[in-house]
Amino acid sequence: MLGDHIVVQGGTFLNDAVLRSFEKEIGKNVTRPSIAGIMGAYGAALFAKAYVPTEPSLITLEELKSFKHEVQAITCKRCSNNCSLTINTFSNGERYIAGNRCEKPLQRKTETSEYNLYDYKKQLLDSYAPTNGTRGRIGIPMSLNMFELYPFWHTFLSKLGFSVFLSPESSRKLYFEGQHTIPSDTVCYPAKLIHGHIEELLKEKPDAIFYPCMTYNLDEGLGDNHYNCPVVAYYPEVLDANIAALKNTKFIYDYVGLHKRKSFPKKMTEILSKYFDGISLSEVKAASDAAYEEYYSFMKKIRDKGKAFLKLADEKNLPIIVLAGRPYHLDAEVNHGIDKLCCECGAVVVSEDSINDLTEKFPTAVLNQWTYHSRLYAAAKYIAESGDKRINLVQLVSFGCGVDAITGDETRAILEAGDRIYTQIKIDEITNLGAVKIRLRSLFAALGLGKEAH
Repeated sequence: MLGDHIVVQGGTFLNDAVLRSFEKEIGKNVTRPSIAGIMGAYGAALFAKAYVPTEPSLITLEELKSFKHEVQAITCKRCSNNCSLTINTFSNGERYIAGNRCEKPLQRKTETSEYNLYDYKKQLLDSYAPTNGTRGRIGIPMSLNMFELYPFWHTFLSKLGFSVFLSPESSRKLYFEGQHTIPSDTVCYPAKLIHGHIEELLKEKPDAIFYPCMTYNLDEGLGDNHYNCPVVAYYPEVLDANIAALKNTKFIYDYVGLHKRKSFPKKMTEILSKYFDGISLSEVKAASDAAYEEYYSFMKKIRDKGKAFLKLADEKNLPIIVLAGRPYHLDAEVNHGIDKLCCECGAVVVSEDSINDLTEKFPTAVLNQWTYHSRLYAAAKYIAESGDKRINLVQLVSFGCGVDAITGDETRAILEAGDRIYTQIKIDEITNLGAVKIRLRSLFAALGLGKEAH
């Protein structure tokens, strides 16, 4: 309920039609202050006044008359984010840097900077270095489900004697490399990026590009089924139909099911035999066993680290953010460094796939048939029932993802049933993180946690 005494703020309400429409919609008269358009500025001034140091830090009138500052725009190269920075240098030599998505340009670290599971997952993936084999060079695009399944395919193909290498890290430049082959602008940004990854792989003139269609994911027992979403499952078909240059190389995009471990070796032997000679079933079986072992080891490391971070946060009384999404939200070009922003707020960051095994299967209000979604719901359930107000969930959502309209509502319902705050951040082709910072800082302020609460 809004109550009976309502005050509106913001420049939008200076429009009489907007004001009256709002009143008619809620059936009440409201108060519009004369300073409605600058109430945010007033609030900021009052906040600054309340927390001002004993010695005033405002410059004098004489200093204001001679005040000067210079603005410089640069691209930071200290990490893969490649942030566009705006550096303001003032006449007293002090600087203010804006546009950074991590603490490196500021040359400072927060207490929780090293407690970031996203960074840990990237380190694990980086440990799978390119291999040298005698059967040919196979390129794999690092996109969508490959952020989770690369350890499996890297091991499998390497054991069969192939040289395996990845496409480069995602970037805006890489996106533009493949933009001319994207058939629909409404698909999510992670899918659009694959076109650039394929173009980069083609430049390396591989003997084959490997990117199979996968209707199903591995069954983790948390949902009604274990599908991949249609984009993750079938986007290789889109690539084959729209990237003409793929006709000049072997593009292995056959349908594969990792969830059927017993029949997988036979199926893969049939597939690979269409592209390469001399691959036996016994070889594929051995490579398959090694690949499954490596995949489960990879996932165990993630979950072990997640639990270690939960324990550490408990010991140090630190807030925890479960930054929940899908495997490809690990891509720095997709998440825009939001994991690091959470750390800057003083939080330990874990991912939904590191804690989803802490919850048993439970009924949901929606058909819970996608593996990635079931992880999200399980993480939300764990948080809602944990009783620990220091742990909260932030869901990353892609603008072009149709099914996220479902996941957002269900995740919110699960969290709010446990009297928890639901925070959703829509990402993709954004470059300005100002609104994201406000959302995160507002969450911490509302919870009374972390640096932003003080």
